[in-house]
Amino acid sequence: MSPNAKKRAARGRAGRTGGRPDAGGRISGRTSRSLLLGLGLVALAAGGWAFLASAPTETTAAQPAAVVESLSVKVHRAFPHDTSAYTQGLLWWDGRLYESTGQYGRSDLRRIDPATGDVEQEVDISPAYFGEGLARVDDRLIMLTWKAQRAFVFGLERFDDRQTFRYEGEGWGLCNDGSRLVMSNGSDRLTFRDLRSFEVLGEIAVTLRGFALTQLNELECVGGAVYANVYQTDFLVRIDPESGRVTHYIDAAGLLTREESRGVDVLNGIAFDPGAETFYITGKLWPKMFEVTFE
Repeated sequence: MSPNAKKRAARGRAGRTGGRPDAGGRISGRTSRSLLLGLGLVALAAGGWAFLASAPTETTAAQPAAVVESLSVKVHRAFPHDTSAYTQGLLWWDGRLYESTGQYGRSDLRRIDPATGDVEQEVDISPAYFGEGLARVDDRLIMLTWKAQRAFVFGLERFDDRQTFRYEGEGWGLCNDGSRLVMSNGSDRLTFRDLRSFEVLGEIAVTLRGFALTQLNELECVGGAVYANVYQTDFLVRIDPESGRVTHYIDAAGLLTREESRGVDVLNGIAFDPGAETFYITGKLWPKMFEVTFE
């Protein structure tokens, strides 16, 4: 663990909760809605398909909803994860993991050795900003902020400050599909942005069996699809970005033991290694990260 990470760990866990605290330490009203979403997903897993969502589409009995495939997580290995890291974004590049973390006064960007979980390099973000999702564009890393409507651009190697983009609304997740950036803001919408200018190119509404799926959080673009953590749940979903339809949902519950789960926050963070064709997943303040496949 780096000196900066040790300092953050020593600050304790005061004020860290399952919700997203604002600058005054309050919990967002999204938490109660998240609980409804979690209940809906539990019903999904039970096979009832009784999904609670914010707004239905025009799907009717005459227009049956498309089949959504259910997948589980197969763990290939686990390795240590810094328990001071409130994970917001995660990506794989050139044999290393890059992670962005959140919380006011504790947000940073870091590079991780996936063999050991050791933090090799990191840079702190100003205490005024709550770090969010992360994506790579060539030799740059773009890191969102939650409410500040700013995206910070860093050099991939030295984490040097390159540029700042501005946008409207909240920033949650971000990924690069090879031709554009895909961004979430906690709603049912995915926004497409230009790789260079960060300008909006369009958006799509995400639906699960005909209902709007909100709380889309950390994103990972893989093979023309978008994988997303669903905030406050142990589920991930695979989304067709052209139609907005969820094609697969992935049950990631039970990765940590009861003892390991003490003091942690929610599942978040997903990265894909195209060489091994495996995913890396973790959570906020989790003691472990997992290399997995979805089957």
